[in-house]
Amino acid sequence: MKKYVAANWLNFFIAIVWISNGLFCKVLNLVPRHQEIVARILNTDNARLWTLLIGSAEVGMAVWILLSIKTRLNAIAQIVIIAIMNTLEFFLAPDLLLWGKANAIFAFMFMALIYFNEYHLNKKPTRQTACFPF
Repeated sequence: MKKYVAANWLNFFIAIVWISNGLFCKVLNLVPRHQEIVARILNTDNARLWTLLIGSAEVGMAVWILLSIKTRLNAIAQIVIIAIMNTLEFFLAPDLLLWGKANAIFAFMFMALIYFNEYHLNKKPTRQTACFPF
């Protein structure tokens, strides 16, 4: 029961991280540095549009987390997206990151938290494959 409660709280926390980064930082443009990062990585003049799209996708990720649909696929998608996004930022825009290249440490810790939550706290019951119960 304690694992279930912890997993639910972690799901909520993870969703809040996606919502805050997507909605507040990107869509509402409360942290303009995010748009600068997008402009540098995509090398485009349409950075605002791309930032809105990315922010909306991040809000969508939060909704997916809160709906608890295909949680394993969701966890894998989150980890892959965070890894790609932070690798690009590490090499192409480290000067625009809040903690510079040390952002990679926080990204890794967040990916580890997502993995731990899904594969240890939110463990799915395994199916019996034997025909006989003994």
